[in-house]
Amino acid sequence: MSEKSLLEIRKYDFTSNLQKEIEANHFVKNCWPLVYILSDDSSKQAYVGETTDALSRLKTHLKNKQKSTLKTARLIMSDKFNKSAALDIESNLIKYLAGDGKFTLLNGNIGLANHTYYQKKELYWEIFKTLWSELKAEGLVSSSIDNINNSDLFKYSPYKTLTADQRKGLVEIIQALLDQKTNTILVQGGAGTGKTILATYLFTILHSDLDDLDLAEFDDEDLSFIDLVQKLKQRYPAPKAALVIPMANFRKTIGRVFANIRGLRTNMVIGPAEIAKNNFDLLVVDESHRLRRRVNLGAYFGAFDKVNKKLNLPKLSGDEFDWVLKNSSKSILFYDAGQSIKPSDVESPKFEALKASQSSLNITLKSQLRSKGGNDYVSYIDRLLNVELGSTDTEFKADDYEFTLFDSLDEMISEIKQKNKTFGLSRLVAGFSWAWISNKKGQEDEHDITIGDTKLRWNGTNTDWVNSSNAINEVGCIHTTQGYDLNYAGIIFGNEISYDKQSKQVVIRAENYHDKNGKQNVQSSEELQEFILNIYKTLLLRSIKGTFVYVCDPELRKYFKEHMTTKPSQELDNSAAVEILQEPVVSPYASSMVSIPLYNSIGCGEQMYADSNSEENVEVPAWLIKPGAKYFALRTKGDSMNQLGINDGDIILCQKNYQASSGSNAVVLIGEDATLKKISYEKDGLVLIPKSTNPEHRIRKLTQDDEEFKVLGVFVCKL
Repeated sequence: MSEKSLLEIRKYDFTSNLQKEIEANHFVKNCWPLVYILSDDSSKQAYVGETTDALSRLKTHLKNKQKSTLKTARLIMSDKFNKSAALDIESNLIKYLAGDGKFTLLNGNIGLANHTYYQKKELYWEIFKTLWSELKAEGLVSSSIDNINNSDLFKYSPYKTLTADQRKGLVEIIQALLDQKTNTILVQGGAGTGKTILATYLFTILHSDLDDLDLAEFDDEDLSFIDLVQKLKQRYPAPKAALVIPMANFRKTIGRVFANIRGLRTNMVIGPAEIAKNNFDLLVVDESHRLRRRVNLGAYFGAFDKVNKKLNLPKLSGDEFDWVLKNSSKSILFYDAGQSIKPSDVESPKFEALKASQSSLNITLKSQLRSKGGNDYVSYIDRLLNVELGSTDTEFKADDYEFTLFDSLDEMISEIKQKNKTFGLSRLVAGFSWAWISNKKGQEDEHDITIGDTKLRWNGTNTDWVNSSNAINEVGCIHTTQGYDLNYAGIIFGNEISYDKQSKQVVIRAENYHDKNGKQNVQSSEELQEFILNIYKTLLLRSIKGTFVYVCDPELRKYFKEHMTTKPSQELDNSAAVEILQEPVVSPYASSMVSIPLYNSIGCGEQMYADSNSEENVEVPAWLIKPGAKYFALRTKGDSMNQLGINDGDIILCQKNYQASSGSNAVVLIGEDATLKKISYEKDGLVLIPKSTNPEHRIRKLTQDDEEFKVLGVFVCKL
């Protein structure tokens, strides 16, 4: 294995001869940390492990009844591995193989440890991506990492690291299930705190053999988690349990997830109407704030009344919340009052009464798992919508999260479409400020939303719209996005929400709100305002990487501009460009476009000859140029950076920077050749990391033994 490749995979038949074949291997002989995959293509089963004693560990597996039937062993080795790195590579393989879905894992590991160690992100994540690309090229896996990250199977898989409060909550839930005095458990948590994942964990524990569960990571000096789970399984050896999800589209999604988890089945995920069909030992309710009361039910009134009658509940006041408590010995309700969005939702006093009950346990989840903006972003959104930000809160800043206000709707739509090409799962969503016309017979080709010259349609399906084929060309609503994760969301604030600068309050224009079931039977303007603010807050907390905002109402737009980074329209006049750049009139950048030298060519694959002379210039928008900085443009060749949306023949803008930071995407001169790669510094050199879907591109390390190399600049954007 050369130092530049950083990784070696060796494939063997998994038989009794394996020990002789590997005993002379340098990594095996010297007890070096390594990772291994055992698999069988015919049974589609696999097992992942890590060890410093490969001979002993694999010998043990050959004696195991289940694992001995596997046919192939792959040893994954690197002189860069240490124990923490090997454990992390193992954890990632378990998570991503489960998300890929090609193999059923024999691993019982849940609650995988989150190992923090030197160069975890800079180097070892890149090594894992290289490993995954090689496994994909070999056919062992079928999906890319990006596609798996976007899949529901991966997001709700039990092969995940739990946060500290999730672990604490899981322990408390199991203890409460063993406590005869506790009948109900209320788990409160905002959007993105991992309520659904915790529910999936619990079902996996309940329906897996204890011997298949690796639960040691949960232990501490005061608790043996294995003993606790053993008591739980003795108490519920074959539990009659179901996961109740009120929203039909999200229920179908989680049903598909359950179908791909060993021990779980689709029919364990039910709707509220199915509660009356059985008496349950345990009912777990996800999104329980969306359980319904007898309001605005349309054609469902008759079926609703039949369930109330069957469960001996009052016809007019019995509701789905009562059904859960009435027909289960134990119940767990995952709840967020801030996501109640319409009058038919069960009212908050029901949950408050449950919290106060002596037979109830209350648990709170706080850690933000979805948004890379973290809890600070959640707090910022809450204060923004409730007009609680101070004059110094001029924008929200986070290294890994974009939160931007757009002056141009068309430019926001274009940006969302570009993010969707790069990352997937980027969608436009909006508040209910427009009627749904296109769902009426004979009007399918009509546009629902008209803003200036821009015309758009609402979502073409209510079932799993986020993952539907035409979603990128449509606009989703709260009902088709609640419960889902997006990478980027472009949110349109409609004319039903405004800002009163005299009272300094966000105000609601009820006449512009077009969700009939969302405002029918609303008792007060304050109640309607709470629903609409909850809708926008829920939409603003849907995305992992970033949120873009366009505001229709001019007063609300002015208010948001005081507290958000704003991306001005690129259709600027000269004076606007001068103001943005804060440059004197004589500046060469005092125009809406700037001329930048264009060089041919730079390699995004094989290193290409780096021309020292510019053959032509290219025009770039002035707002991209920082005062005092120097820029150049390059024409690229190859596909080693296509995960950034950079393809063969593209022109990119770069800023000169001879001291680019570790982790940046930089132009590096190697002798007379130049290349664009993500870079990572080491004591004895520089690591070049491709960002590509093409497995041919490998991590490369430059040392003093190589030709002379030099960082020239950093990538800004594609032109």
